[in-house]
Amino acid sequence: MTEIIQGFEVCPSWAPAFGYMGASLCMILSSWGSAWGTWRAGLGICHMGIDHPAGIIKNIVPIVMAGVLGIYGLIVSVIITQAVVPPNQNDHTNTYSTFNGYTHLAAGLCCGLSCLAAGGTIGILGDAGVRAFGLKAENGRKWYWDGSGADDGGDEMGGTGGGRNSVDGANKLYVGMLIMLIFSEALALYGLIVALILSQQTIFAIK
Repeated sequence: MTEIIQGFEVCPSWAPAFGYMGASLCMILSSWGSAWGTWRAGLGICHMGIDHPAGIIKNIVPIVMAGVLGIYGLIVSVIITQAVVPPNQNDHTNTYSTFNGYTHLAAGLCCGLSCLAAGGTIGILGDAGVRAFGLKAENGRKWYWDGSGADDGGDEMGGTGGGRNSVDGANKLYVGMLIMLIFSEALALYGLIVALILSQQTIFAIK
């Protein structure tokens, strides 16, 4: 931490605007990514549940991973908001420097955009992955083929039309989908780590 002498040049009245912009953009973008991932993955789960309802709970993982992105943005936004110092109530001078404002804006954008990218990746991968999982688990059968739909009481991985090969294939597909989702979530985690480091690079102004 470094101390500087407060003044209009380094601590203007508009400097806190950048800090609050960073906090708001972080929360908005991370929520956008979380909603995007939940929307796309949720559509895939609903579509998959028509043919393979026994696999709905097992394939809820993309929804959970997309929801975590909003928590990342919330954490960084709270940290940035608490770091924004209000003007002095006695002489109405501002001790929040432009350096702090730019740093907090960079931290918010770093976390927010990372969560947005991760949310889109999780949503698209989750949508395609769970649809393919349900199709493989049912061995390509559709609910309308026999007029009765998938057997709710059947095997979790086999349904009414699956065999041993379809079970193994669906398990391999599920493991591959999980690995892709984990590395997609890591994108947001990288942004969170860098944002936390940036948010600590502040300068205190003194009279």
